[in-house]
Amino acid sequence: MKARIHITLKKGVLDPQGKAIAKALSHLGFVGVEEVRQGKYIEIDLAGSDTQTARAGLDAMCAQLLANTVIENYSIELDA
Repeated sequence: MKARIHITLKKGVLDPQGKAIAKALSHLGFVGVEEVRQGKYIEIDLAGSDTQTARAGLDAMCAQLLANTVIENYSIELDA
């Protein structure tokens, strides 16, 4: 089973890297970019086929290591 985890900063949290990306895009001539928010993307291959067990384990991984839940949100996609 493959899991895809998207981690992004919560609304209201400053994103200096996103601002730097937006500024660089502007300098390269890209117009119309109002805001950029950057994040992380993680793929994990899991053994087993029980999606409930997998999701519970992935939630624990995100809460304990992968995401800083004080300032970040995460979403999980599973392919059985």
